[in-house]
Amino acid sequence: MTSNINRRNALKNIVAGTAAVGVSSGLSALAMNKTESNEPLRLKGNINHAVCRWCFSSVDVEALCIEAKKIGIKGIDLVGPNDWPTLKKHGLESTMCNGAEINLVDGFNDEKFHEKLVQNYTKMIPLVAEAGYTNLICFSGNRRGKDDETGWNNCVKGLKQLIPLAEKHKVVLVMELLNSKVNHKDYQCDRTSWGAELCKRLGSENFKLLYDIYHMQIDEGDVISNIRQYHQYIAHYHTAGVPGRNEIDDTQELYYPAIMKAIAETGFKGYVAQEFIPKHADKIASLKKAVSICDI
Repeated sequence: MTSNINRRNALKNIVAGTAAVGVSSGLSALAMNKTESNEPLRLKGNINHAVCRWCFSSVDVEALCIEAKKIGIKGIDLVGPNDWPTLKKHGLESTMCNGAEINLVDGFNDEKFHEKLVQNYTKMIPLVAEAGYTNLICFSGNRRGKDDETGWNNCVKGLKQLIPLAEKHKVVLVMELLNSKVNHKDYQCDRTSWGAELCKRLGSENFKLLYDIYHMQIDEGDVISNIRQYHQYIAHYHTAGVPGRNEIDDTQELYYPAIMKAIAETGFKGYVAQEFIPKHADKIASLKKAVSICDI
């Protein structure tokens, strides 16, 4: 599926640099989006909104920051150190830092990657803290035949080498939950319960999960129930429409207002980042609409 390729390529580039709903015609949809994009949102303040950089890679960072500020977005996800000064210039947070990971498939569940990962994260954790940020993404990696127990044990071995440093600098290592059915074949941390068990074994508030609503709808469903059950282990949320990973409008199966209400009811004070791939020509109008939908 192209969305998988797009994200992998976008993340690879970032690490290397570490760095219309129900409208009858495309023209009328575009006109509607442009009108909407000129009207300021009045956000309620119950959800802290962010946006993922890679989904808007055709928009340069400076322009994305300017538009995000207009919408009321507070931060940008998956940005490395090279772009942090631009975010700071516009008063935006780097809400999910990246740049220490090897890639999405070679992760902490395999001991042969530990040396490189520990080296990378040991360097990045202090940089994140010095910049005034908190969240730093990480990945389990692919199973490659490993059962759950082996995956948990290997992740614990690798991550325990970094937890004291993360605790010292008040940085949270955040492992993303990704689906292994459609986009990330063989990825191990593909269920909320798997990630929660790893959190329990590590026993540190400086290791938590990135609950990607799109991915978890595909692999396990029961989104609201799982959010309620495992919310204490979740540091961050991502959104996208299912199926297709596009706009979160009424062309897809998830009802985001109810999901956002459930998140808010858990007392969550972190960020919800839009991670959909816009199909409409006016990408910023799509982003604004998504934030409006999620602003409960």
